[in-house]
Amino acid sequence: MTVDTSKEVKEQGWRARLHEIIFEADTFAGKLFDISLMCAIVLSIITVMLDSVDDIAAKHGTTLNVLEWVFTAFFTLEYIARIVVLRRPAKYIFSFFGIIDLLSVVPTYIGLFVPATQYSVALRTLRLLRVFRVLKLARYLGEARILAQALKASRAKITVFLVAVLSIAIIMGTLMYIIEAEKNGDEFTSIPRSIYWAIVTMTTVGFGDIKPITELGQFVASILMIMGYGVIAVPTGIVGAELSRTKVSTNTRACESCGGEGHDDDAEHCKYCGETL
Repeated sequence: MTVDTSKEVKEQGWRARLHEIIFEADTFAGKLFDISLMCAIVLSIITVMLDSVDDIAAKHGTTLNVLEWVFTAFFTLEYIARIVVLRRPAKYIFSFFGIIDLLSVVPTYIGLFVPATQYSVALRTLRLLRVFRVLKLARYLGEARILAQALKASRAKITVFLVAVLSIAIIMGTLMYIIEAEKNGDEFTSIPRSIYWAIVTMTTVGFGDIKPITELGQFVASILMIMGYGVIAVPTGIVGAELSRTKVSTNTRACESCGGEGHDDDAEHCKYCGETL
């Protein structure tokens, strides 16, 4: 018995073509889609920002609402298309960008039943994170992946560094509480508050809401301020060293099964699900 596979082949053909446009940027259509998506993301964020200004919202609220629904419809169709073209859509749906894509459209639909709040506006601004997906264009891909790999390779050193900084803040904060509590008890009221002062001082933020008044306290604060400049330089050096050693490919291939990206130039199978690329 002969099975007619023409329909199946045709379906795989348009699905593969649509996958190439949506998930990759090697073709003109793929680049055009990414540029259009980036413009939509930026314009939608501008719309959200303008809608948060009372005077503008009062005068142009209807127009902003229409624009919001236009962008939501576009992002919804794009989200559905991403699910349709993948053979394993669950991988995409529960991925980081899959969740971000969903959260970028949900607030508008929820607004039909629940009045808009500051929380829904915050969720709508998550669309800005989608720009990082679009930055898979060839000129940005290498730099983005190099930075991601450098941060990943540096995580152990940075963790140790942060633990050391926290330890210094606790020790110096406790010391300042002992020094200042008697004469400056109105500001250094507790050890946690003194630790807060130490963190603010060591990171060179310097809010000025708490300050030592004793000579010994000012001397300790001066040492902590000087240490702060060294604290700023350390993580920069750690990440910079990893950046100089990290090399990645700049291809834009994405798996047709799970949508995974970041494969080596000579990769034949997806490193996430094992499917043939």
